[in-house]
Amino acid sequence: MSIPPFSFRTLSIGSTPHTDPAEAVRKVLEYFPDIPAWPQLPRRSFRENMLVQVSEGFPGVIVDDENEKIFVDTTQDLTGDLERLYRAYLEQDLDFAAIGDEYAAGFRRFLQDVAALPQPPSALKGQLVGPVCWGMMVTDSRGRSVLYDEVLADALVKHLAMKAAWQERELRKVCPNVIIFVDDPYIGSVGSAFVALGREQARALMEEVLSAIQGTKGIHCCANADWSLLLETSVDILSLDAYGYAENLALYPEAVDAFLERGGRIAWGIVPTSKEALRETTESLVERLHAAMGLLVCKGIPLEKILAASIITPSCGTGMLNPPLAERIFTLTAEVAAEMRRRYGG
Repeated sequence: MSIPPFSFRTLSIGSTPHTDPAEAVRKVLEYFPDIPAWPQLPRRSFRENMLVQVSEGFPGVIVDDENEKIFVDTTQDLTGDLERLYRAYLEQDLDFAAIGDEYAAGFRRFLQDVAALPQPPSALKGQLVGPVCWGMMVTDSRGRSVLYDEVLADALVKHLAMKAAWQERELRKVCPNVIIFVDDPYIGSVGSAFVALGREQARALMEEVLSAIQGTKGIHCCANADWSLLLETSVDILSLDAYGYAENLALYPEAVDAFLERGGRIAWGIVPTSKEALRETTESLVERLHAAMGLLVCKGIPLEKILAASIITPSCGTGMLNPPLAERIFTLTAEVAAEMRRRYGG
């Protein structure tokens, strides 16, 4: 499927620091009018934590709101829950994977407010945590990562695949163009001593989730990673923390070039989602973005190809920041994109 022309448009990573869904949606539509994302609100409730948000319906999952913990209770017989999950997956019963308002208060409000716009945005963005991150951070009753349990790991990717497909279906009700991102910072730990997971296994897990998305597929990783692993999936948009890791992306010029050649896009997270944003300016970030692109140009990738495939984003979500800092980051993101469009069109 072809990707709509998004050169130097902006999109948000997902989470915002607001607790009022209406305010969060209003800010998203104000600062990211071309490709707004429904806002995740982790400060509103523990249930909007990125791990908990997609946990609804997973076999044996226990959400301890009081102690802010999530785990899978493997002391109970999970056979019935697993059978229900697999039946829904095989029958493509996406209602089984619905995310309730308790887990994502901004989702329904986003749909409502977008539907009320005079015309829909260029595209809408949805997002969910990736399989490596969820599978490594959520443990079973013995404290072992779920991803190390063969049965639960397989159930997990099917569970997340349906969550992604459900989001896409719901967002398409108000806008024909939808982008679904899989956010997986833990993918950067693949191959390290901390994660006993092979490169191909990680790629297969990610690919199974991506395969459920019919339209434009994105991957966001705000850590350093083996970028070739991600670029070799069916992903259409790669989102990275370009403020911190642009040099690392340039270590994979062949993979980047092949990705761009097949129509892939790079979402440059050039605006830091930290207090660093207070000392940066539009000009300094545009200069930093040019430097990041220049690293790829030095490896033989034409600048024109990079420019045509560029999207501007914050480096990560802003859910744990304060609202004024988040809005400073949103403003810088919009200004950097506008300046790049002024210089190069798009």
